[in-house]
Amino acid sequence: MKPIKDLELGYADAENYKRRENKALLNRVFIRDTHLDDLCKPNISFLIGEKGTGKTAYSIFLSNNDYKNTISSIRYVRETEYQKFISLKREKHLSLSDFSSIWKVILYLLIAKQVQDREGVVSQLLNYTKFAALNAAIDEYYLSAFSPEIIQALSFVQESKLAAELLHKHAALKSEDKSSIAFSESRFQINLFYIQKQFEDAFSQIRLAQNHVLFIDGIDIRPSSIPYEEYLECIKGLANAVWEINNDFLPSIKGGKGRMRVVLLIRPDIFESIGLQNQNTKIRDNAVFLDWRTEYNAHRNSQLFEVVDHMLGVQQDSQTAKGAAWDYYFPWDSPNVYEKYSTPTSFINFLRWSYYRPRDIVTMLELLKSNTNGDQAKTSFSLTDFENPHFQREYSNYLLGEVKDHLSFYYGAEHYEIFLKFFEYLSGKDSFSYELYTAAFNKLQEHIRSVASDRPKFMATPNDFLQFLFDLNVICYIENTEDNKPFIHWCFRDRSYANISPKVKTGVEYQVFYGLAKALNVGKEFKKKRV
Repeated sequence: MKPIKDLELGYADAENYKRRENKALLNRVFIRDTHLDDLCKPNISFLIGEKGTGKTAYSIFLSNNDYKNTISSIRYVRETEYQKFISLKREKHLSLSDFSSIWKVILYLLIAKQVQDREGVVSQLLNYTKFAALNAAIDEYYLSAFSPEIIQALSFVQESKLAAELLHKHAALKSEDKSSIAFSESRFQINLFYIQKQFEDAFSQIRLAQNHVLFIDGIDIRPSSIPYEEYLECIKGLANAVWEINNDFLPSIKGGKGRMRVVLLIRPDIFESIGLQNQNTKIRDNAVFLDWRTEYNAHRNSQLFEVVDHMLGVQQDSQTAKGAAWDYYFPWDSPNVYEKYSTPTSFINFLRWSYYRPRDIVTMLELLKSNTNGDQAKTSFSLTDFENPHFQREYSNYLLGEVKDHLSFYYGAEHYEIFLKFFEYLSGKDSFSYELYTAAFNKLQEHIRSVASDRPKFMATPNDFLQFLFDLNVICYIENTEDNKPFIHWCFRDRSYANISPKVKTGVEYQVFYGLAKALNVGKEFKKKRV
């Protein structure tokens, strides 16, 4: 086995795999699993998963590779795009349905560019007059330099009068439209509908050899400059556009082996916020839900263990048996494991300190490697390495950063500081009763009044904040079963297709997530009981 210094542990942020020099690494360590195969199915419109569960990694792998006759690309929504949407809304007095119409045109532009680029200029595709006219109009608009990014597509929408006129001109040149149509700046919605119709007419002619998937990423983090309500409105329009395109129009195209589709990458809490009709059905039938949960007694057969063991195993000079690479680098047993195993149980420690997300495990590996203090000959990690206070503090700070990113979707930086303040009133406790919780909450309210800060919405009532902490996976709640054994509820473990937003229970016992305790300065004397 390779020494630790030679291990490539990948990247916690999968966007790094877009870089040319990192594509080979992703291809080597990535497991072609059922999630990947499901994403290639024609009914999928959403890729749903908590932050760090691998949404971006799956989309980037597919965009880097032609897989199962499927060509993919990925586009990111950034702050500039949201700013343009807001300015458009104010200029044109737009509604939610208008947002959806704008997104449809943007998505059509991106799909058209992908099809043109990947199917080939000399393909039969361009022999279709309507598509040829569409392509000529787009080329003229962008001076034959169209870069298939969302921001460039937005400019096409913003100049809807010019875009519609160009589409009409080229349709007339191809004898596809002989009617005389007047376009004006004041008829934004009508112009937009005309553009949409031209795309749909052209797409209806397409006979594709391969499937095409367009992934849309980047909506999980709200830029601080964009108000939440306007941000959510934009995302709602995007989600509705994706759903309508995938279900109302693209399936109606007949002929050819290939199909076109858009897939939106989205967190479960945000998916719930956008309020699509028949939400549970859409999750079950039209989404891939990234779920890495496992039980301690079954962890060796879990997808999460397989992913990490595979990443270590493929780097060796010869093929390794399942679990052999992990057991070589982590040849120790996790404390307080009461099941009997024939193999080391070290991975259970990683589960205890993680939210069962690939990013958490990879981050732990990276931090452990960086804490080897330059020991070039080190070949494995010990329990002592894992229990090193410096490593645990670094990892705890990473988890708190993840919480901050999650919270920033809904609230500002000042609210994050108030959120942190709450834990000062727990008097160092990492487990507490409902009574102790409410007492700490009341002290926090006094603090907010003393500094004249506005009370955040997530702190409207004690139970609102309790639910918020549960949603963030900062706390779990503990119930006793009939045989008086504790049953522990985590939001990420209770979440399912049928229960996308699990609810916390009041009047019971609670515990701060084990991995967050150091960063939140609670649990100075850690309890022996593991969660």
